[in-house]
Amino acid sequence: MVLVKSLEQLGKYTLFLCKTFSIPDKWRTFFKRTVQEIIKLGVDSIPLVIVISLFIGAVITIQMQLNVTSPIIPAYSVGLATRDIVLLEFSNSILCLILAGKVGSNIASEIGTMRVTEQIDALDIMGVNSANFLVLPKIVAFVIFMPVLVVFCIGTSFVGGWGVAAFTDLISVSRYVYGMQAFFQEWYVWYGLIKSLFFAFIISSVASFFGYYVKGGALEVGKASTNAVVSSSILILLFDVVLTKLLLQ
Repeated sequence: MVLVKSLEQLGKYTLFLCKTFSIPDKWRTFFKRTVQEIIKLGVDSIPLVIVISLFIGAVITIQMQLNVTSPIIPAYSVGLATRDIVLLEFSNSILCLILAGKVGSNIASEIGTMRVTEQIDALDIMGVNSANFLVLPKIVAFVIFMPVLVVFCIGTSFVGGWGVAAFTDLISVSRYVYGMQAFFQEWYVWYGLIKSLFFAFIISSVASFFGYYVKGGALEVGKASTNAVVSSSILILLFDVVLTKLLLQ
C-alpha cells in the first residue's frame, strides 16, 4: 500500500509540474510576481542565513582545533578543514535543510490557505492556469536566488571562523587564513552551487505541490506544511548522495 501510494503521489507530482511549467499568459505579470517572490523567499532569508552561518563557521573552527591535536597534523589543517566542510556540505545541503523549514512551510501554508479559501478555485473558474500563475514564479525566484544565499553562507561562515581566530587564543589568524588558502579547489565552489540549484527546486516545487492539493480547513494546511518540510528534507538528503556521487567521482 505504501508503494502504491508513493507511486500515486509521484504521478500526481509529475502532472502538477507539467501544469506548472507552461507558457505564462502574461509575461509582465509573471516577471512582476517573480521579483516579489525573490524578495519574499530569498532576500528575507538573508538575515537567517547570515546568523546561522556565523555561528556554524565558528563552531566548526572550534571543534576542529580542539579535536585535531596530533603533532603529525599541520596547524593550518583547521582552516583547510573548515573551508572544505563549508564548501562541500554546509553551504548547500545543510543550509537547504534549514531553508526547507522556513521557505518550504511558508510556500505550503500560503498556497494551502489560498486553496481552502477557494481563491485557487476562483482562478480556475476565470480560465487562469492557477498552478502556472501561483507556483512558477516561486520556483523560478527561489532557484535564481539560491546561489546568492549560498555565497552569503560561505562568506559569513568563513568570517565566523576568522572571528574565533581573531578573538580567542585557540588558533592564530595567520594559520587560519593560510589553511583557508591551502590546496584550494575551485570545483568545490561550483559543486556547492550546482547542488543548491537542485535543492532549491525540490524545496519550492514540493512545498507548492503539498499546498496546492490541500483538502479541508486550517488543520490540513498545517499538516500540508509539515509534510512539505519532511518530504523536502528526505529528497534533499537523497539527492545529496546522488549528486555527490555524480559530481565528485
